[in-house]
Amino acid sequence: MDSALISPTDLKAMLGTGEVVIIDTRAPDSYAAGHIPQAVNLHDIFTFLATSDATGMAELKDKFAAEFGAAGLDGAKTAVIYEASMDSGFGQSCRGYFLLSYLGYPKVKVLHGGFAAWQAEGLEISTAAAAPAPAGFDVSADAAAIMMDKDDMKAALDDGAAIILDVRDIDEWIGTSSSPYGVDFCPRKGRIPGAVWIEWYRMMKPTAQGPMLKSKDEVLAECATVGITPDTPVKLYCFKGARASNTFLALKEAGIKDVAIYFGSWNEWSRDPDLPIEQGLPFGA
Repeated sequence: MDSALISPTDLKAMLGTGEVVIIDTRAPDSYAAGHIPQAVNLHDIFTFLATSDATGMAELKDKFAAEFGAAGLDGAKTAVIYEASMDSGFGQSCRGYFLLSYLGYPKVKVLHGGFAAWQAEGLEISTAAAAPAPAGFDVSADAAAIMMDKDDMKAALDDGAAIILDVRDIDEWIGTSSSPYGVDFCPRKGRIPGAVWIEWYRMMKPTAQGPMLKSKDEVLAECATVGITPDTPVKLYCFKGARASNTFLALKEAGIKDVAIYFGSWNEWSRDPDLPIEQGLPFGA
């Protein structure tokens, strides 16, 4: 399997070839202060809150097909997505990777280490806003299996073969906070019943270029702590699908075959009082 990760050096070699569209997922002020040359700023990749019903998924598809097309993605060019660093943007570059994969885009890479790794290599930084030539972006349904809706997650509750993996921060897992946006941003705190937990940070380790995803064997070792093998169907969730996307990429790079994300995640699940949750400390104290 070809890696979905690209190094700063390999990305630098692609600049000026006309074969790449670089997408910066950071906030507009960070982009304006300095970015990788030719990069297009698409912060909506991180901020957009999706619902998993038919209307919500249609809105997501329409919105991002339009935005990715406007950025110049035409099916032939490689999309390279980056954030500030792998552990400081809540997985937003990986969320872009997941969205493009879901929409069926054939060539998607994530800059390993993000902008921090680019800077660590001493590579060129620009403050010029990109002006890409818009392109036609075709949505394919081929990758629909990686996207879960509420009903898919409800079905997973009774699927003895699958593991529901919660990758949120510890305060969300133990139910003292409902989200990264604030303790009471969501109406309920807790967990999806039966979920196991690996905090998303555990998929990364420090390097001289900043945090990077762990190796295949290291990721599989983390997964083994909750009973996940390469053949285990894994159903991921977080708050809105960003941190889960970071874990999604780590698991796919490690060779785990069947990984899907409940993209609506806790933001959606917690707002439906008919959906079951677990509350209280997960260890029964």
